[in-house]
Amino acid sequence: MTAVQAAPPAAPETARQVARRRWRRSRGVLIVLLALAVIGVVLAALRPTVRADYLDPESPGQQGTRALVEITRQHGTPVTVARSVSAAAGALSTNPDTLLVIARSDRLTSTDLATLRALPGDRLLLEPTGDTLDELAPGVEPDGVTSGTISPGCSLPAAANAGSIGLIGGQVYRAPAGATKCYIGDGRPGLVQLPVNGANVTVFGSGEPFTNERLTDDGDAALGMNLLGSRSNVVWLLPSPPPPGAGGQKSFTELVPFGVKLAVLQAVIAVVLVALWRARRLGPVVVEPLPVVVRSAEAVEGRARLYRSRGAGDRAALALRAGALERLTALLGMPKSAASDPAMANEIIAGIAAHTGEPHAAIGAALYGPPPMDDVELVRLSGYLDELERQVRSA
Repeated sequence: MTAVQAAPPAAPETARQVARRRWRRSRGVLIVLLALAVIGVVLAALRPTVRADYLDPESPGQQGTRALVEITRQHGTPVTVARSVSAAAGALSTNPDTLLVIARSDRLTSTDLATLRALPGDRLLLEPTGDTLDELAPGVEPDGVTSGTISPGCSLPAAANAGSIGLIGGQVYRAPAGATKCYIGDGRPGLVQLPVNGANVTVFGSGEPFTNERLTDDGDAALGMNLLGSRSNVVWLLPSPPPPGAGGQKSFTELVPFGVKLAVLQAVIAVVLVALWRARRLGPVVVEPLPVVVRSAEAVEGRARLYRSRGAGDRAALALRAGALERLTALLGMPKSAASDPAMANEIIAGIAAHTGEPHAAIGAALYGPPPMDDVELVRLSGYLDELERQVRSA
């Protein structure tokens, strides 16, 4: 008798093999984490950072507009700074030939917008919100952003004389027929001027060209001076932040902090990436090798022959009735247990009769009667049960 030799012990793994095995196990998680980090950095970079002094006509900082205001004053156009809608309304009442510049309209409440709509004179809206456009420039709608150096492409003197300007993430719009459209980027204008209630309303999708930091670029200063110098006086409205609760009720999405939205977005992306990663590792569906595969029709015929050879017509009838009861009770919307509950027999018979019009006695005999006497009656029972099921299904 030959002795069975034990298998030689496996060679220990080298450091490179261990590192390779660990990398294969953890690379999916590392890729997901790296993707989340990249997405977080990109979203954080795309998030607009608006400083408190942005478009402030009295701020000498990079985001302020003091330089443009001082240049306008030096060219003979007085500029009045208003920190509230009431102050702007008071300044407009003293001189009707006044241009009202509205910056940081995100600080305006619905009441403020209604008040501004009733004021006379031309208006210049810098980066207006959707609500501001609805109230003060009806028909103008936001339609994305654009970037790059863009030429005027229109006959508006203020833009044509200024020449090209540089836009970085400037808002572009859909404008109604009859409006003047300038600085068209990607087929949509960044500056729109249209008549509203006898006054000219100019919508400009970026305040960046008018800031102290960007004023010397391209034709930014010329465009700002041309727009502000269109009237004998200018009122620059930079509203102070409204007190808490002054803006009315806000939706849930408006109240959710940006960081929470970013975290939820990252979580959703992580779930999708993990699902894609794991789905690839599952591979194709594995078919279990069976000793023999029998078609369903052959199985039914074989069982029927077995019942017939053993003279088990009663058991065949019992199986037919049980299957018919399960399907009929399901079609009637009854609980699954009703098929095997004798107490539900009358209710089942009544329900089938209501759908088919068959006599209660015939239905009861088919479902709960004595077993058939021979094969002919068994076939007749099977056909009648099929007919009941067909009528209930089509009712």
